[in-house]
Amino acid sequence: MSFTKRIGQVVMSGAMGLSLISGGTFAYFSDTIKTDNTFAAGTLDLGMNPKAVVNISNLKPGDEVYREFTLENNGTLDINKVLLNTKYQIEDVKGDNTEDLAKNIKVTIMYNTSSATNEIVDTTLYDLQNQTPDLTAINQFVGSTKDPDGIAAGQNEKIFVLFEFVDSGENQNEFQGDKLKVDWTFNAQTGGSTYHDDTDPNSN
Repeated sequence: MSFTKRIGQVVMSGAMGLSLISGGTFAYFSDTIKTDNTFAAGTLDLGMNPKAVVNISNLKPGDEVYREFTLENNGTLDINKVLLNTKYQIEDVKGDNTEDLAKNIKVTIMYNTSSATNEIVDTTLYDLQNQTPDLTAINQFVGSTKDPDGIAAGQNEKIFVLFEFVDSGENQNEFQGDKLKVDWTFNAQTGGSTYHDDTDPNSN
C-alpha cells in the first residue's frame, strides 16, 4: 500500500472517529430530580422576670435597695450580648433642685454565671444614661477586657441590682418628695455569622 493510500485511510478513520464522537453528543440518558429547600430565620426573644425591676418610694439618703431579676432567652437563637440602655425623668416637686438627683443614685449591677458573679456596672444613674453596658459580659482573666458570655437559647441568667441613695454628708433637703422614673431597655443581640455544614445523612 502506497504512503498516499495509508494517509487517506488514517484521515478517513480519523474522520469516522470524529463523526462517532460528534454523533454521540446527540444520544444520552437523562434524569431530573427536584429538591425542596427551606431557609427559616431563627427567633430572638428576650424576656425578663419580673417586668419592673424596682418600684420604691419614701427613700432617704443612705438607703439601699436590692433587687434580683432574670433575663430569659425564649427564642431559638443564642443571645451573644444584652445591652442596657438607660433613660430617666425627675419630678422636682418643690422646684428647688440645684443638682440632678440621679447623680446621687449609685447603681451596681452584677451578672451571675455558673462559675462566678461578675460586676458589670458600678456608677451613678446619671453616668449610666450615657453608657450601654453588656449585662452578660464577664472577665476571662484578671486584668482582661470584658467579653460577652451571652445567654443560650432556652436558658436564663440572674441579674442582681443594688441602688443606693448616696448620703453626701451634707444637707440634701432639696430632694425631699422628688420622684425619679427610670426606663431600662434591654437590647438582645446575636453574635457573628454561623456556617451551617451539611449534616443530612441522606445527602451526598
